[in-house]
Amino acid sequence: MANLGSLKRSMAITLILIFGLLFMLIVLIFELVNYFYLDTGFEDRSILYWTIQFSLIFGLVGIFMLIQWAIAPSIVRWSARLIYLKPGENPWLEQTVKVLADQAKVPMPALAISKNPTPNAFVFGRTRASSTLAVHTGLLEQLNKDEIKAVLAHEIGHLRHNDVLVMTIVSVIPLLAFMLARSILWGGRRDRDAGAIIAVAVLGYVVYIVSQLLILKLSRQREYYADSYSAVATKDPHSLASALAKITFGLSLSREKPGAARAFYIGDPVKAKSEVDEIMKNKNKYDLDGDGVLDERELRKAMEEQAKTGRARMEFMSTHPSTFKRIMLLMEIEEDMKHGELGENIYKHI
Repeated sequence: MANLGSLKRSMAITLILIFGLLFMLIVLIFELVNYFYLDTGFEDRSILYWTIQFSLIFGLVGIFMLIQWAIAPSIVRWSARLIYLKPGENPWLEQTVKVLADQAKVPMPALAISKNPTPNAFVFGRTRASSTLAVHTGLLEQLNKDEIKAVLAHEIGHLRHNDVLVMTIVSVIPLLAFMLARSILWGGRRDRDAGAIIAVAVLGYVVYIVSQLLILKLSRQREYYADSYSAVATKDPHSLASALAKITFGLSLSREKPGAARAFYIGDPVKAKSEVDEIMKNKNKYDLDGDGVLDERELRKAMEEQAKTGRARMEFMSTHPSTFKRIMLLMEIEEDMKHGELGENIYKHI
């Protein structure tokens, strides 16, 4: 329970920082404009000019966000080559998702299959009601039913948490900061204005970079949150931990280039390759039975061992947390469940 509370506070702080940085930039820009306007700076450009300028920027960014929101599902469907299931075509999958959706109090998503041999799954859509839950054939073939159910619960967790909408909204913040910075950089003409103008423009670019990093951090936090939801909803954190190990290993073997839906997946193919490559450098250390192949148990041990290395510091550029850190969280939840530290009302808080 302590970990869940800490995770929710961390997500709230990240969101506050993202929007706080943008608000700070806007305030500084308007203060700068106001100062130079009153001091006859910015040549003949008035407050009205800058108000119109910034309104156009906000309008363009808003239009961009709406276009992204409108066409993104079509792009994902096309890039993943999804085949939508008809009612009754896969009764077990349909029934499992229905039970999980009812439990989460979200609309039943449309179900689709991607004929992709890698084990993966993702959910996307403009709204909860129009969402699609897509599963790779590789996931259905390589994982057992308990593991598949845990993965499906993770994806339903994203729906319950409105993660697609949240990430769509925050994703425009860096773009807005970038456009505001460019606007102010080219807005002042006099040499005596240059120092302040450049300072604010540089601040704008700093906000752009920092907000990008914060959004990646938020994305990782939302993955942890969906993992926690799956563990609580299924009461089986072990199955999700096992699934994540298999998914990571399976993705590392793929030679396909990641598609447009990469950020939506439960497992990031690029990060999976990086993690497993690191493990394979010490293959003999983790190959406990000496058969030359790392099985699920050995892979999990290797990922847990990674917690003692410095690779965790390198995930700040990733949309997904390291698999070993996700497994560690699930193991902690499992221990809490065994000791009765998660009350019956925990479900409503996650």
